[in-house]
Amino acid sequence: MPTSRSVVIGVDSSTQSAKAVAVDTATGGLLAVGRAPHSVTGTGGARESDPEEWWTALATAVRAAVRDAGIPATAVTGIAVAGQQHGLVTLGADGRPLRPALLWNDTRSAPEAAALAAGLGGPKSWLERTGSVPVASMTAAKWQWLREHEPAHAAATTGVRLPHDYLTERLTGHAVTDPGDASGTCWYGQGGGAGRGAGRGAGRDSYDPEILDLLGLDPALLPAVAPSGATRVGTLTAAAAETLGLPRTVVVAAGTGDNMAAAVGLGLGGAGLLDHPVVSLGTSGTVFAATRTRPADPGLAGFAATDGTYLPLGCTLNCTLAVDRFAALLGLDREDAAPGADAGVVVLPYLDGERTPDLPHAAGLVTGLRHTTDPRAILGAAYEGAAFTVLRALDGLLAACGLDLTDSAVRDRPLRLIGGGARGRTWTDTVRRLSGRPLVVPAAEELVALGAAALAGGAVTGEDPVALAHAWGTGAGELLPPLPRSTETWDRIAGVLTAASPGLLR
Repeated sequence: MPTSRSVVIGVDSSTQSAKAVAVDTATGGLLAVGRAPHSVTGTGGARESDPEEWWTALATAVRAAVRDAGIPATAVTGIAVAGQQHGLVTLGADGRPLRPALLWNDTRSAPEAAALAAGLGGPKSWLERTGSVPVASMTAAKWQWLREHEPAHAAATTGVRLPHDYLTERLTGHAVTDPGDASGTCWYGQGGGAGRGAGRGAGRDSYDPEILDLLGLDPALLPAVAPSGATRVGTLTAAAAETLGLPRTVVVAAGTGDNMAAAVGLGLGGAGLLDHPVVSLGTSGTVFAATRTRPADPGLAGFAATDGTYLPLGCTLNCTLAVDRFAALLGLDREDAAPGADAGVVVLPYLDGERTPDLPHAAGLVTGLRHTTDPRAILGAAYEGAAFTVLRALDGLLAACGLDLTDSAVRDRPLRLIGGGARGRTWTDTVRRLSGRPLVVPAAEELVALGAAALAGGAVTGEDPVALAHAWGTGAGELLPPLPRSTETWDRIAGVLTAASPGLLR
């Protein structure tokens, strides 16, 4: 194979694993995928991981991708990392983590989030400044938790990073982030707060000094914000090049958060699709769309995309993992499900608390059981409860983007369904029944990593990464026609959620 061939590496450093894709820069051809696992520890609301393990997994995955692609290391020209959002990495004086990272799904900081949301003028002020109201998942709440519960660690911290920031710094030696991942911290300004000017550009690429003061967070501890995730921030350090088995000349892009990278991989953004909804079915369930409208809805995370547009997102904590847990409890295969509402069964599978709706201390709820209830109906109801929660967040998202849900052009717009659940027949059928929409299921399975590869390609070539991903066709896939919408199932679940929220779902 000629060494003049350009290959870029995209890394998806997720909650459970690192995945690295080797992609032909010119064609978008996927040459190989390397994988390595991560460990998550914690009981109750705690969820933590060792960032050093992320780095080891990244190196293992990259080496495997290059090896399996059958290319010389000199063919690799660029790399970018997309990481799980919101995680809090605290660095000590030696530049290494002081303690395990607090992950996005660590809910111990719910009281701190509520206290922060009440401060600074209340939720409306947070929305105006950052696009989001603090909840337990946001990095600001996690930092506040650390200050209150582990003050010695907070005092010893010499650097605060998000997961993808940490890995990019290990690659380049530069402390840098991007607008997309930074927008999930709740200390990054979007739109200008009081005393900071107004308008979209006033605070788009800056940290909010008043919020940092509220958090007792020195801005010197934070990484610089690159203009976009495709910004070239440097090349590999000697140590990183040796660890990855790559040349020091490999260009490193700023990278971004996993949801922003998935949007790039789908071709969503200013140079691609706008206002096209995406549903991601993974450990968490997320809904998002790239838009030029800046929503201000307390039920949504008002993220920035990595290309200058916005990426409002709704997130539910309980999706495929919660449904799989119900399957295990019932002794069933995950595909052995029957429609639950047909049997009068409703399941709200909030096994990890919930984020949208904001019920951080909720537990799972099952109602409608009879002696004759088929266990398959209980499993089906778990699917329905999880899908309902995600699709309910989607309706809020589309409305916040200024779209009319009664307009047939909006109502009939296909959902792009991604994540592990998109490969399951029961998941796709359930989403089709509850939404009444057609689905596009992209053929590519590693959209986050492919989006990161497009960011790397943009850093190498100077091309817009969304346009590059669109040219690669990474978001193309099968179109599934809609099924008749089951409004009876929807209304039954909604009624249970409304009735249970005041007392049973605290």
